[in-house]
Amino acid sequence: MHMILREIARIEAGQRYILGVDGLSRSGKTTLVTKLKQYFLEENIAVFVFHIDDYIVERKRRYNTDYEQWHEYYHLQWDVEWLKENFFKQLSCREILSLSTYDDLSDTHDLQEIKTPKTGLIIVEGVFLQRKEWRSYFDYIIYLDCPRETRFKREKEETQQDIEKFRHRYWKAEDYYLETELPLEKADLIIQC
Repeated sequence: MHMILREIARIEAGQRYILGVDGLSRSGKTTLVTKLKQYFLEENIAVFVFHIDDYIVERKRRYNTDYEQWHEYYHLQWDVEWLKENFFKQLSCREILSLSTYDDLSDTHDLQEIKTPKTGLIIVEGVFLQRKEWRSYFDYIIYLDCPRETRFKREKEETQQDIEKFRHRYWKAEDYYLETELPLEKADLIIQC
């Protein structure tokens, strides 16, 4: 935590600092982000948090396509280029972002105007943040490294019953990410859990 705090202390008046909290599913990203947000708010530093899963695409674009399940999850779950142009490129310079936010219940998107602080800390939390299209937009990236077995035990019991979905969709995509993007080598800080 002290390394993170030292790094964030470099925020200068009138500037934004873009922090990525990366890690595979159930690695503890949201828990860490909640603690970071609370700490920085107590230090009177403006904080705004984005969850990358709020910007996934509709189910028909990411399930039952002609691609393998892992490919759907890694390559189709988000519109990577749209997010690069309309989200990541805008984070450091715009206070108001127009983002197409996903609603899971209706499987639709709603265009929202999101106001962020003019100066302070912007945290983006989610899986696969260090993909080549997005990596350069962060000032600092934390990667939570958590063994697969530990993460799997954190899933709901009913979710654990569909082990084949994990084998074919999630774990293959995670392995692909680890092998191609090398997040453990590129992250500024690795936290073992």
